Amino acid sequence: MQSIGKLGEENAAAFLVENGYKILEQNYRFKKSEIDLICSRNNLLIFVEVKTRSSKAFGNPESFVSQKQQDAIIRAAEEYMIEKDWEGGIRFDIIAIYKKGRAEELVHFEDAFY
Repeated sequence: MQSIGKLGEENAAAFLVENGYKILEQNYRFKKSEIDLICSRNNLLIFVEVKTRSSKAFGNPESFVSQKQQDAIIRAAEEYMIEKDWEGGIRFDIIAIYKKGRAEELVHFEDAFY
């Protein structure tokens, strides 16, 4: 059985594609950092952190992206931009997914940090 996190990433990718985004990378790694999804839309390079939770007991999924994790994502994004010789605009998004049984609530936070 797939982990809730992997399932969430697949659902987030499908959501982005449905909304006109092009997925460039999934689970991009640089040293110890990982970016869940890297996509493009409207000449922007967008780095997406996906947080999936089955309970809101400890807060909403998006609140689990710590400053340390944001910094790690930004470092990995910088490396990716160097690798791809990217000089255009960028954005950092969070997709929060709350799963309760078969129901799913997905919220896309554009320009969530940086």
